[in-house]
Amino acid sequence: MSLKSNLHTLKEKYKGTKMAPAFNALHTFLYLPNETTHNGTHIKAADDLKRTMNIVIMALLPCLVFGMYNAGYQHYVALGEIERSTGFLASTFWTMDNLIVGMWQVLPLVIVSYGVGLAVEFLFAVIKGHEVEEGYLVTGMLVPLIVPVDIPLWMLAVAVVFGVVIGKEVFGGTGMNILNPALTIRAFLFFAYPTWMSGDKVWVHGAVERDQMIANGSNLDAISGETILGSYAQSNMVDFSFLDMFWGLIPGSVGETSKFLIIIGALFLIFTKIGSWRIIASTLIGALTMGLIFNGVVSAEWIGETSKFYGLMNVPFWQHLIIGSILFGAVYMATDPVTASQTNKGKWIYGFLIGFISIMIRVFNPAYPEGVFLAILLMNVFAPTIDHYVVQGNVKRRMRRLKLKTA
Repeated sequence: MSLKSNLHTLKEKYKGTKMAPAFNALHTFLYLPNETTHNGTHIKAADDLKRTMNIVIMALLPCLVFGMYNAGYQHYVALGEIERSTGFLASTFWTMDNLIVGMWQVLPLVIVSYGVGLAVEFLFAVIKGHEVEEGYLVTGMLVPLIVPVDIPLWMLAVAVVFGVVIGKEVFGGTGMNILNPALTIRAFLFFAYPTWMSGDKVWVHGAVERDQMIANGSNLDAISGETILGSYAQSNMVDFSFLDMFWGLIPGSVGETSKFLIIIGALFLIFTKIGSWRIIASTLIGALTMGLIFNGVVSAEWIGETSKFYGLMNVPFWQHLIIGSILFGAVYMATDPVTASQTNKGKWIYGFLIGFISIMIRVFNPAYPEGVFLAILLMNVFAPTIDHYVVQGNVKRRMRRLKLKTA
């Protein structure tokens, strides 16, 4: 008997019981739903929630694979075993050693993210008696891409439980949540375990353990895992070129370093009409605007070079887009169709404020010079308000036109 037949038999066996949602979810994930409509339908289309989620995952996979190579590459560069590459196609980057080390660190993050998150989803589906929703398929992929490579797995598991329960299920599940679940998980990690989400050592595999050995008297050289944002925040010199930043040959979160692959993913999402180009464009415009304002402050000499904010204020406005996670957040986080604004004008306002606030937090928070996830979560809360006033504005304009016609 085939696997499909076995699953169908189990599905019929447990039909109407508490375990029915779990078997339905497994059957639907592996195969197309066998329910078809016969009458009363108004719209027929090939897309559904599962296909939408799969398209986003396809856009994220290149970032995941590159992140594995980069995790191993940054590890060996920090240890001094290989020299830093001068190009994206350098032989020292695309090696099996880099991939093996990266897979050894990144794949457990993916497994824990999906395993724990889907377990919580199945548990709530069984308890509440509703179908398991596909919304976590993308969240489970996003979470490993926005955390440091050496984050302890138990911390990630605790954060995933918190994010799925508090960020999603308490609001009613997929389509009902007001906060992006992946960013809720990131926020929990940041506030609950700040030393594992910031600092100089968390972004390069092995840096924390190696420094602990040095502190215990081992005759080893310390290694640096400092990101570009950390260097700028401390007004230090940055050794990375523009191409390093663009291709992604820099320390950082697993999936956020390669701006080239993020742009490819953005074009793919826009082409498939999954991601909103208005939100992406307005987020980048907002970031550039805030960067220009800070550059103007520095040019006018309203702030001295000794100021703790000077380093990131002095970053060329355009460079804010290729350092940190502003581009990743704009493409994969801000465009979440559930938590973003729904009106066209609201999308422009929503995205602009995300970019504007992100750079503001980045500059004014030297201890943790990255504010994209905080800005997106803040605007998730205000997105319904933005849409409300956009709709009310349209209603008022139409009422005025109606009065003019009837006058």
